[in-house]
Amino acid sequence: MTEPVLTVEGLEAWYGESHILHGVSFEVPPGQIVTLLGRNGAGKTTTLRSIMGLVKKRKGSVRHQGEELIALPANRIARSGIAYCPEERGIFSSLNVKENLQLPPTIADGGMSLDRVYELFPILKTRGASQGTKLSGGEQQMLAIARILRTGARILLLDEPTEGLAPVIVQQIGTIITRLKEEGFTILLVEQNFRFAEKTGDLHYVVEHGEVVDRFERAQVAGNRDKITRYLGV
Repeated sequence: MTEPVLTVEGLEAWYGESHILHGVSFEVPPGQIVTLLGRNGAGKTTTLRSIMGLVKKRKGSVRHQGEELIALPANRIARSGIAYCPEERGIFSSLNVKENLQLPPTIADGGMSLDRVYELFPILKTRGASQGTKLSGGEQQMLAIARILRTGARILLLDEPTEGLAPVIVQQIGTIITRLKEEGFTILLVEQNFRFAEKTGDLHYVVEHGEVVDRFERAQVAGNRDKITRYLGV
């Protein structure tokens, strides 16, 4: 059996006095797209932020290829080869598209060149001189994903990449994510759109009230659709 590249065990997290995660545990196999599914407020985004060290009060275990990360600050976790694309995207409004793409530091060999980024996201070359926040929602999402690919990270944490996007753009984002998987990236995806997650993901974990309550491999989804629908309330 292939060893997971990311192992989360007993992860707990707090925002102030609010206890959000209550022992989240799951594994991410290499080269796969793993989704965290659940209703709003279940703790999915907090899980990604805790993995990245962006939640100050947390405990448990987060291991990347056997290396324990839980005590490391966010910059050290990023340098281990994990990149985070937040739901709010974090586009710098004072920079144009090309400048946004030139900003990220290289944390590992293999960061995508601008030419490679433009091949994957041709619209970003067309819009290179445009202010980042003047892009459409879909273009901003592509820019946010492209920017983390520049770092050289091989594990991508994507938070709600299809939120608020038109169906045709959602399809484009799905194609890009699948292509990244084919190129050897490992992707942990938080997604509210179950249809998108079902088509894209290889392995699905359901999060409820800050805990992982179920797990479905791709081949198991069809036979458990009613159960998953009840979990998600859709």
